Amino acid sequence: MATLTTEQRTLLQQAGGEVLRLTDPDTNQQYVLLRAEVYEQLRSGQAELDPHELYPALHRALEDEGWDEPQMDEYNRTATR
Repeated sequence: MATLTTEQRTLLQQAGGEVLRLTDPDTNQQYVLLRAEVYEQLRSGQAELDPHELYPALHRALEDEGWDEPQMDEYNRTATR
């Protein structure tokens, strides 16, 4: 098993419990570094997830798809009739 580097440990401390994303500079592939017990909970489907924690990610996804654009106001007006 590999061990954390000093740089990774520092990044984890700076993240303060938030998700730590790392990018492989050669492939641009992204990875997430998390505690083993969190990984096991996710893997087993037993993770306690507060739906409110998903709101920022959902908002960013909808924003990326253009849901906040002014043209969507017209769509919303006509689609609800």
